Amino acid sequence: MNLKDLTNQSQSTQNFVPIKEIKSGTVMLKDGSLRAILMVSSINFGLKSIDEKTAIITAFQDFLNSIDFSVQISIQSRRLNIAPYLQTLEKQMIGQTNELLRVQIKEYIEFIKFFTENHNVMTKSFFVVVPYDPPIIQGGGKSGWLNRLLKSKKSVSSAATNNQFEENLGQLNQRINVIKSGLGRIGLRSEILGTEELIELYFKLFNPGENEAPSIEDQNSNQTTR
Repeated sequence: MNLKDLTNQSQSTQNFVPIKEIKSGTVMLKDGSLRAILMVSSINFGLKSIDEKTAIITAFQDFLNSIDFSVQISIQSRRLNIAPYLQTLEKQMIGQTNELLRVQIKEYIEFIKFFTENHNVMTKSFFVVVPYDPPIIQGGGKSGWLNRLLKSKKSVSSAATNNQFEENLGQLNQRINVIKSGLGRIGLRSEILGTEELIELYFKLFNPGENEAPSIEDQNSNQTTR
């Protein structure tokens, strides 16, 4: 396969990815809508008492009833990558002047390698995707939905301006605050993912065999060359 075929294949793959751009900690989709992603802590529900479980379920129901927009809850299970940890241990072993400690570190490294090779050590991450779909055009009724169909391209282009983006981002931030507050009442901590974290998250989703995601500079360079 020559370079031209690889380029065409890459462009064809990008057509199936709905993401247009990631900036300001926000995912911009090709249809003009925005997405924010919160990483959420977990609760060991099985260790809670009956009263605590009831309180958590009630709080979760109240949380769902308090929002008037849809959200997406995503749970990712991945095999734990311990390579960076092992590299750190190996550096400590090399720099260790105490022979006994060096032997202990070496044995510990061998134990970790053996354990992870024979057991699937998984890590779970919990996310809440908060959407905001800006209105394509004001108005309702038959003329409203017909105009939305006929003028969608023009409207999406208008929504891509900086002023419109800031306005839509403000609406999205309001929803984020609602979600964070509701999760807090359940006892869950949540943090919004920044631009670098979003790039890394999506890179790992689309490239499960790779470990390192491109930086913001790499992303900007790719956008410039496209």
